[in-house]
Amino acid sequence: MILPQQNSLATYRPITTAAIKLLTSSALRSSLLPSSYRHTMCSTPQYRTIASVFSPDAAPPAGPYSQAIKAAGLVFVSGQIPADSNGNVLDAGIEECTELCLKNLTAVLKAAGTDITKVVKTTVFLADMSDFGSVNSVYERYFTGESKPARSCVAVKTLPKNVRVEVECIALQ
Repeated sequence: MILPQQNSLATYRPITTAAIKLLTSSALRSSLLPSSYRHTMCSTPQYRTIASVFSPDAAPPAGPYSQAIKAAGLVFVSGQIPADSNGNVLDAGIEECTELCLKNLTAVLKAAGTDITKVVKTTVFLADMSDFGSVNSVYERYFTGESKPARSCVAVKTLPKNVRVEVECIALQ
């Protein structure tokens, strides 16, 4: 690894400051975006508002949060656990639990005016990473086609209500 000389930072600082000023100038930012995009971002109400989404067909939130939020043309769906619309947790195998999580996710997306084909990112939380294969077998039935969403899968110590799986997502409106 080559380290810079002691006084080299002073040499680069004016260039860095000028570059930051240039990159943060509104004139440059607006010139980098197509005019149709700039117009949409500035004038379309969906890009200026934040709206909470609720589906009576999915598990109610287990705490002080929304099932989903619509903002900036996206839908941010909170983690869905294997619980019914009354909040009763399913006591079953990992496949059935994953199925209910994804049904809840689908119901919330529908309430937001979109669907599972518009999901761009999911995060799967597992209480036990050995369930990864079983979760994938259910997951792949919901996310088909060539453009599957980006995904992270994380093993955690515990999940709300001691469930084994939770799934959240981001989708296009």
